[in-house]
Amino acid sequence: MPVVLPQSHSPATVVRVPAQLNTIGDHIRRKRLSPKMLQKELAKQVGVDEASVYNWEANASAPRTDYLPAIIRFLGYNPLPAAKSLGERLVRQRTTLGLTQKECAQSLGVDPGTLARWERNEREPTGAFMSRVEQFLEPEPAHVPAARRAG
Repeated sequence: MPVVLPQSHSPATVVRVPAQLNTIGDHIRRKRLSPKMLQKELAKQVGVDEASVYNWEANASAPRTDYLPAIIRFLGYNPLPAAKSLGERLVRQRTTLGLTQKECAQSLGVDPGTLARWERNEREPTGAFMSRVEQFLEPEPAHVPAARRAG
């Protein structure tokens, strides 16, 4: 006689923690499941709806850039891949700060197309622009309170 398992033991209901962290969604899911946090709790903390968290964790979509600072605070680390080139460093820093290309270009005082070329490593900033880029890429000191850094 075959053994029939109750529905509650079905493999479809098993919550799986990702073994390898390949996407931001994988990082989010592993961190959220370690304290057994619900998706709706994380959604409230990040400022999105529950469906967004579900889609990120299912790798059906990626978080928008403006949500990344809150996600990084939740994770306690930056899940973005390490940057090797100047262009990758620019993209990583801009994304970490939650800035669009347009916002970042404006803060650097350049055209968005110029920033895009820098990020694709098609061109490199020179002179005063390189100084602005270097300042933008500098990490903020951890000991300086956020209110002080803003001013």
